[in-house]
Amino acid sequence: MTSLTEWPAGVPAAPGSAPDFYVVGHHKSGTTALYEMLRAHPQIFMPALKEPRFFAPDLRSLLGDSNGTLPRSWEEYLALFAPAQAGQRRGEASPSYLRSEVAARLIARARPDARIIALLREPADFVRSLHLHLLKEGVETEADLATAFAHEEIVRDGRRVLRYSDHVRYVEQLRRYHAAFAREQVLVLIYDDFRADNERTLRAVCRFLDVDERSVAAPVVTNTAVRVRSPRLRRVVSSISTGRGPSTRALGGALRALVPRGPARRRLRGVADRLIYSDPAPPDQAVMLELRRRFKDDVAALSDYLQRDLTSLWGYDRVE
Repeated sequence: MTSLTEWPAGVPAAPGSAPDFYVVGHHKSGTTALYEMLRAHPQIFMPALKEPRFFAPDLRSLLGDSNGTLPRSWEEYLALFAPAQAGQRRGEASPSYLRSEVAARLIARARPDARIIALLREPADFVRSLHLHLLKEGVETEADLATAFAHEEIVRDGRRVLRYSDHVRYVEQLRRYHAAFAREQVLVLIYDDFRADNERTLRAVCRFLDVDERSVAAPVVTNTAVRVRSPRLRRVVSSISTGRGPSTRALGGALRALVPRGPARRRLRGVADRLIYSDPAPPDQAVMLELRRRFKDDVAALSDYLQRDLTSLWGYDRVE
């Protein structure tokens, strides 16, 4: 099997065999919706595994692979795209590729003519949405956004899982792709545009990928934000359902045997979800203002870099 580290410098393992395009951009920035809509296009093939993360080995230990489904070799990675039909554009969507410090260079080494689609979201709104997502997934345990962001680092088992601010260094992240690819190979999308008009944005993406823009899919709503009522209750329910918590390991199969299977288990999970999750409360405007003060210079730099007035679009011109 061929791993990334075994490639000769500057020489891809199999020229032209890598996918044609890559959707990069962080979680909670529209990547899942775009993936689902592109996947429905008859001239496009995207694998069922949404996030292969193959070209982000620097984040592999941080992100983990709890299900053991991620490809570990070049052959396993290419096998994801084997079902593609002749003539279809092959692509994948891994949000971690934007944060990764090596993904742009590795993708360019595998496919120099690849096309890159990056999605960016207003930083403060993104951080709030990411915080809610991480609470739901059990990665974050601090329910207060201001406290969580002030702590910055999330550490599990003695290792750093992530830093919130690492995600929103947009100019630095885009520079890596522009250093590896020609400008015309990188399409930068703004989340606000995508959310306001899914169809118009998708048509622009189709033109960028040279596929029929008349075959666009219906708008897709995915990954709706929720509030975790009780992080502790969420952890208890998760440990019971997976058998991975310390208490459930101690009780072993006896406890798991009490948990129903099939439809009954799904109904029980639905009840548990209603107890654990609710619609998110409106954002604390004082906290959001403080976050925007923190990111004001970054947004100004991004506006200059993209030659687009994101400062006004995102309301940073009103931040003092």
